[in-house]
Amino acid sequence: QVQLVESGGGTVQAGESLRLSCATPGRSGSMYGKAWFRRVPGKEREFVASISGTGGTTIYADSVKGRFTIFADKSKNTVYLQMNNLKPEDTAVYICAADRQGSALRTQTGHEYWGRGTQVTVSS
Repeated sequence: QVQLVESGGGTVQAGESLRLSCATPGRSGSMYGKAWFRRVPGKEREFVASISGTGGTTIYADSVKGRFTIFADKSKNTVYLQMNNLKPEDTAVYICAADRQGSALRTQTGHEYWGRGTQVTVSS
């Protein structure tokens, strides 16, 4: 079993930045692909960004491209989501997911492990 622990959420003003972390305790899952999804009440969970286990491939949703960056620190077994120029529509619970095959995926299918999420609130 792989545990994913998100942190870094909070409340910010529009235009500000936040960095989310998805830590995997121990060495398990270090080569898994990781992704960020977000959930807004009443809506489907939405893909945000993903990174392959090697770090060589990254994928972004069009709504965040150019503002968000996903990257990994292998020494800490942690994946980050740097979010710049935040907008009120980015308000959501951000959830980390892991894929054992090591791929960068857009879909929820294929991610075997999920974190509990961290709340991001952007006020206008």
